[in-house]
Amino acid sequence: MTTTETAAPVTTREEGPLTPQTILDRARAAAPLLRERSEEIANTRHLPQDVVELLRGTGVFRIGMPRAWGGPELTFAQQAEVIEALSYGDAAAGWCAMIGMDTWIYAGYLDESLVEEMLTRPDAITAGLIFPVGRADRVPGGYRVTGRWPFGSGVTHADWVVGGCVVHSDGKPEPGAHGAPVNWRLMLFRQEEVGTIDTWHTTGLAGSGSRDYEVTDLFVPEKRSFDFTTPRGTGPLSAPDAFLGNVSGVPLGIARAALDHVRELAAGRTEKATGEPWAQTYRVQTAIGESEMRLAAARYAVYGTLRDLWDRLESGTPPTPDQQVSSALARVNAFRTARTVVSRLSDLVGTASIYRSSPLDRWMRDLHTMCQHILAQEQIVQSAGAHLLGGTPHAPFPLGLKG
Repeated sequence: MTTTETAAPVTTREEGPLTPQTILDRARAAAPLLRERSEEIANTRHLPQDVVELLRGTGVFRIGMPRAWGGPELTFAQQAEVIEALSYGDAAAGWCAMIGMDTWIYAGYLDESLVEEMLTRPDAITAGLIFPVGRADRVPGGYRVTGRWPFGSGVTHADWVVGGCVVHSDGKPEPGAHGAPVNWRLMLFRQEEVGTIDTWHTTGLAGSGSRDYEVTDLFVPEKRSFDFTTPRGTGPLSAPDAFLGNVSGVPLGIARAALDHVRELAAGRTEKATGEPWAQTYRVQTAIGESEMRLAAARYAVYGTLRDLWDRLESGTPPTPDQQVSSALARVNAFRTARTVVSRLSDLVGTASIYRSSPLDRWMRDLHTMCQHILAQEQIVQSAGAHLLGGTPHAPFPLGLKG
């Protein structure tokens, strides 16, 4: 089966095929339940299994499944909106949902027989690092793989795990296609084939369970390996970096949650020195107005560039240099703006925000941690500028989809 063929619609026991609106409604309904579990999730340092099943029930893990396979095929903007809704409830849950839905993006590069097998579980979850820190030695029928990968967000509950590898033949690295220095290929492991190492002791995003994971001399058949050069389908979801389309939903959801939280606090607070209600206080009004202004601008940049990107990929219109970098810059700005907004609100609330019992403390730590992710680092901004000026980008992946 190829992505140009039409499969039977994927359904749930209770109803017909999931629509984008149904998935979004379910994500919004799940948010309060996730909020109630946030402290537990952080303390456990991974998602409890019932929380994983709650996420599965929303349909979030199939949002990248093409309609040709019976999926809902959400656009990049629709995907980001679902992730934003879940992150409004809990940052780690939103982060793991964003990572875990890549199953159907990766499936677009895999052997058809394997995709047929994967389609029996439409809400399958994938985790793993794509960068080639592992080694795959070519053998008859596949590869012998050894490696240890960091940052396996969701690896504690994933059904499938990917690991980027440099392919070797006769003990030497293979050269890559089109002048690339090495042959960079992703290996797809079954969850039970992977060992995890509990390294995830971090300031924030603790509940994502982003542990190291490893395999040693594991045979991986050829059909469970792929690269991003040969998609089987066409359209936006077959773009090499389609798995980046919803990343910005996480920081946007957190910032929105923080703003709503402080606006609720303001309704019952007064200035200690004057007794003036917060709602009538200039400094409070200014802080809220400024935060809303920053978040609105960042959010519209994200969704505007994602919609533009989808339309261009769908129509096959070549992007201008500025269009190529626009969504990458909007993504970095979303992370930075969310951190700025939550920091501003923490300053407004004052000492009450420093206690672990305050969600502002957790949101601040979560954003500080996720802003260190490679997708939100300075090198993305540098690479965008270099692309526009004809210089040398430093980011180790194409700006393409997000840029």
